[in-house]
Amino acid sequence: MIHPPTPGGPKQHPAGTDPDPLVGLLLDGDAGAALAESRRPLESAEARQLRVVAALERAMDLMRDKCTSEQFNLLEIMLTGRAAMAVVRDAFPEGMALAGKGTVVIATPEGDVHDLGKNITRMVLTAKGFRVVDCGKDCPVAVMIQAVAQEEAFALLVSGLISPVVPLVRQLRGRLREAGLSAVKLVAGGAALKQCTAEALNVDHVAEDAFTCVRYLEALRGYPA
Repeated sequence: MIHPPTPGGPKQHPAGTDPDPLVGLLLDGDAGAALAESRRPLESAEARQLRVVAALERAMDLMRDKCTSEQFNLLEIMLTGRAAMAVVRDAFPEGMALAGKGTVVIATPEGDVHDLGKNITRMVLTAKGFRVVDCGKDCPVAVMIQAVAQEEAFALLVSGLISPVVPLVRQLRGRLREAGLSAVKLVAGGAALKQCTAEALNVDHVAEDAFTCVRYLEALRGYPA
């Protein structure tokens, strides 16, 4: 169930006691205030970037912890993601890497024009320090494979809301192998794909949501849970 925002007054969240106010502003989804706070003068651009990375990590971890069946709020995730993306683009201009956790390609397979889940996952992954190449929705398999090769991605993420995309997802392993990319990890998510096992889809992992996807990818890269 998706709960509406709590009316009236500031939001209450664990970041209220966080020493960095940027964390709370990100969780509040206040993109303008978060951007202004992230621009506060520090001794160097590098110090500012380190602060942004730490705040984004903290905010995403807190948001992940809130995503229980009782607390899940899609609007909150979207607003926090939007604020995070604004801060990332400002602190790391011209495609500079955020934290160097590696490159992933994400797409919604051909025939499926739904991309809300994909977009949320992209925002969370970016905020957590991954470089995300988004191939968009209704994406042919060949385009995904080409992007993985060109961008030297270590993982391909596919999100599907409708069941007709399942056969396309099952093709991906073979197509990657044909392209000499057998080491690339395959991760599936979305309403339709979550109904299947990893074995049935011929993928490495089926993610319940954006945050379990992040945990899986971070574990692959050797980052602690």
